[in-house]
Amino acid sequence: MSTDNDNTDLLGAGRSAAVIIASTSAARGEAADTTGPILVDWLRGRGYDTPDAIVVRDGEPVGEALRNLLVDTSEDERPRFIVTSGGTGLAPDDRTPEFTAELLERQSPGLVYAMWRKGLESTTSAVMSRGVAGVRGRSFVINFPGSKGGVKDGISVIDDLLEHIQTSVEDTTDHGPRV
Repeated sequence: MSTDNDNTDLLGAGRSAAVIIASTSAARGEAADTTGPILVDWLRGRGYDTPDAIVVRDGEPVGEALRNLLVDTSEDERPRFIVTSGGTGLAPDDRTPEFTAELLERQSPGLVYAMWRKGLESTTSAVMSRGVAGVRGRSFVINFPGSKGGVKDGISVIDDLLEHIQTSVEDTTDHGPRV
């Protein structure tokens, strides 16, 4: 999914992204991953070097995947954009937001609020998603819901902000002289 921006193909140039899917049934091979391909295609369409989605069980495996990308990988090799899908609900093993929050240096709750607002246009259950968003180093991380509708809503909110998010995180915006 891409926008009509002139820089659509160049936005992610030289940048990498990763997608983590939190789905116990998909990790066991009992169900298809329906959101990973959508997210990977979106990020690739925006110019990000994005491997196929990492599919893990809900719970601790999500934390392990995030730590691998955000702690165990050198900062120069870390993905600049990490999207998770799933594990944001109310089930006991839905702990994606907790694992994400403990690794973030700064949170950006407004982005999650905007996704809730967009989701509420079609379903009241959108507010049950407990996702978080924020920054660690030069990497931006955001939790999307595990449903295809929630992912599409998240993309529609984040897509227009993607360039500004990245330039802000990388501190390449033109703020004028620093005092």
